[in-house]
Amino acid sequence: MASTIHDVAELAGTSIATVSRALNEPAKVRASTRDRVLAAAQTLSFRPNLLGRQLRSVRTQLIGVVLPDVFNPVFGECMQGIEESAAASGYRVLLMTTRYDASREAHAIGTLLSQRVDGLILTVAKAAGHPLLDELACSGVPYQLVYNHSATHPCVSVDNRGAARDGVRLLVAQGHRRVLMLTGDLGASDRAAQRYQGYCDALEEAGLVAEAPLQIDFNERALPPPILQRLTDPRDRPTALFCGNDLLALVVMRALREAGVRVPADISIVGFDGLAIGELLTPPLATVCQPNRDIGAAAWRHLLGALEGGPTSSSILPHRIRADGTAASLLPHPPSECLP
Repeated sequence: MASTIHDVAELAGTSIATVSRALNEPAKVRASTRDRVLAAAQTLSFRPNLLGRQLRSVRTQLIGVVLPDVFNPVFGECMQGIEESAAASGYRVLLMTTRYDASREAHAIGTLLSQRVDGLILTVAKAAGHPLLDELACSGVPYQLVYNHSATHPCVSVDNRGAARDGVRLLVAQGHRRVLMLTGDLGASDRAAQRYQGYCDALEEAGLVAEAPLQIDFNERALPPPILQRLTDPRDRPTALFCGNDLLALVVMRALREAGVRVPADISIVGFDGLAIGELLTPPLATVCQPNRDIGAAAWRHLLGALEGGPTSSSILPHRIRADGTAASLLPHPPSECLP
C-alpha cells in the first residue's frame, strides 16, 4: 500500500501542513524540520502527486465547493455564505454534491481540479485518514473543510461533540431518563459519530445508560418500520429522542404524528442544525443551532488567506440551544389518542 502524507507526518513528528510546506515551499521551513520530513519521505518511498502543483501555475479565480447535498438547508445556508464572500473578493464558485457517497467525493474533487480551481471548500464523510485530503495537502492545493471538526486539517465547524452534549443535557435537565439518538449512518459521517459521542457524554455524566443509536440512511425521507415500531411502542419507546440533524427530526415528527404519538406529550425531540423552518412548526422544533452561513463565510476567509500565501487555519464557531416546544419536562400524562 502506498504511503500517504499522513504517514510521513507521523514518522517525521510534524503536522501534515508542515510536510506540505517542506515539500512545496522548503524555504519557509526550518532546516532541521525540513531534513526530518525529507528523510521520512525517502524512508517511506513517498511520492507526492504533482497534479495540484500543475494546476496552481495559473490563477482562474474559481473556487470549488463539495457538499453532501443542497436539499438540506444547512448546506444551502453554508453555500450562501461561501458564494457571497467569494464574490466580494472577485471569485466565482463551482459546486458539486456527493450525497454522502465516498466514490462521489473522489469524482467531485477530481472534476473540480480538472477545472483548475484555485482552491477547495468541502465537506467529506470522514476527514481522518482521508486519502484525497492527504493528497491535496501534499500537492499544495489550498483547501478548507466545513462541518468536519478535524485536528489535522484546516476546518470551520462547531464542536460537534460538545454541541450534541449540550442538546442532550437539555433533555436530561427536563427529567428524561430514557433518551435515544436517531442518526444517519455513523460510517458515512464523522459529524454523526462525534455527535453520538456527545450524546453518550451527556448521559454518562448523568449516570444514565447511553444506548446504541438508531441509524438510517442520510438520504431517507421516511422512518424504516423497525425504527418506527421502537418509537411508537408504549412499552418500549423512549421519553425523549435526540436527532443527529434537523431533517431527521422533521421525518420523525411526521411519522409520529401519523402514528398518533404526541410530541412532546408522549416523546420529546431535540434536533441539531437550527433550521429556520423548525421555528414555523407546531410545536416549534427544539434544536442545537449552528451558524451555517457564518461557517461558509469563515471558510472563505481562511481559504483566501491561504491563497494569498498565509498559513492554513481553523475556526470552531459557537453553537446555541433553541429550547422550543418539542422538548418538554417529563410529566405524567394520559395515554395517546390519535390526532385528527
